[in-house]
Amino acid sequence: MKYLLTLIFSVFLIFNIHGQGTDTLQFEVFMEWIQNYHPLARQADIQLRLGDMQVRTARGGFDPLLYGNLDKKDYKETLYYDKREAGLTIPTWAGIELNGTFEQNSGYYLNPESTVPNGGLFAAGASVNVGQGLIMDERRAALRQAQIYQDATQVERQKMLNELYLKGFEAYWNWSLTYANLIAIQEAVELTQFRYEGIIKSFEQGDVAAIDTVEAYTQLLNRQYRLENAQNQYFSAGQILNSFLWNEEEEPMILDPLLIPSELTEDIDHTIDPEELRNAVGSHPDLQLVNYEIAGLEIDKKLKGQSILPVVKLKYNFLVESMDGFEQSQFFENNYKFGVSVYTPLLWRKARGSLGMTKAKIDLKENSRELKELQLRTKLESEINNLRTVGNQVSIYDTNVESLERLLAGEMRKFEIGESSLFLVNAREVSVFDSRLTLNELLAKYQIAIAKTRVAAGLGFQN
Repeated sequence: MKYLLTLIFSVFLIFNIHGQGTDTLQFEVFMEWIQNYHPLARQADIQLRLGDMQVRTARGGFDPLLYGNLDKKDYKETLYYDKREAGLTIPTWAGIELNGTFEQNSGYYLNPESTVPNGGLFAAGASVNVGQGLIMDERRAALRQAQIYQDATQVERQKMLNELYLKGFEAYWNWSLTYANLIAIQEAVELTQFRYEGIIKSFEQGDVAAIDTVEAYTQLLNRQYRLENAQNQYFSAGQILNSFLWNEEEEPMILDPLLIPSELTEDIDHTIDPEELRNAVGSHPDLQLVNYEIAGLEIDKKLKGQSILPVVKLKYNFLVESMDGFEQSQFFENNYKFGVSVYTPLLWRKARGSLGMTKAKIDLKENSRELKELQLRTKLESEINNLRTVGNQVSIYDTNVESLERLLAGEMRKFEIGESSLFLVNAREVSVFDSRLTLNELLAKYQIAIAKTRVAAGLGFQN
């Protein structure tokens, strides 16, 4: 009988957490699937399209403008006037507007200033702001801010992916944890069931007392209860994992029941460099987004600063009767149109108020950035310390499990020679069993702690 019990305990010491006839859903495959097909990953890519469209919209402010006008009045068989005009305006990044027009006017009551040669009149020239709008105007400000937004969408995408991948990390390794615990408890139940049946037979043969059967039975019931709980936890973890699985047609997928996760000890990265993480947090996506907001406000500040200047707009056009006449045109000598527009408020209260508000917004954002960076660095230090602590706990508990297994083996040898009892052997076995479950939990925590540390530093998971 003692030889049989020793064989049972020896089998218990050899844990095999892989089921038969199953396949493994590798962690790398799972993360790649999320990156390619998860709806949030697709939404993150849409962010880039929004940035591109914003820039395209802003560039539309520099699109050439083609226009035409026809104004004609004929009354009581008299042609009062027939005015026709077509033109092209081309805004430029330098703030200069190039323009060209063609006029052809006729009529009995035509305004003398609209009189042009019978074949029409060509005009080509430019207009430029030499006061307000010389350095920055609405068009240039809109384009520059759109470009900043485009860069910000890259960072926003990275932030969204980091958050998604972290949730994927947690879901996968919690699934792996519940699977490892389920297999361990299943084997413990099978072992306890086998031992209970053996003790019943020994009791019937008079080798053990009745109280031993009660002890074996209560231990069996306890582990059956824990098995029910483990099965429920494994099912729940699988359902959470299902929420991350989508196919190419953007349809949710269901995890194959035969698929199992990678072992908790796989893919553990022991090369985390705290100094590298501390350096990386300075480029955290949250900080970069604040930087882009400040950059956008700086453009707005420059634009509002221009509004304090008076508006001075110069316009000049050459006038010729044919397209080849521009080569002989003399600047400010003959055949030209010239104009100057000037206006300015007297107190500038609106302009100065808008500029002051923008400066205040910049100061507010800069202060919030300093606070945000302090919060991020504090969180990173907390995650680094947590990673270090969990890593030490894994090492300690791994050694503890080995020690408890040796104690169990020694207790079984003492039981073989009659110097121990079934109660003591069971107690040693329970300690080994519980310590293995604790070690599984610590391994899962360590895997997740690695991901949390990377996210706290603002690093991604693509590589």
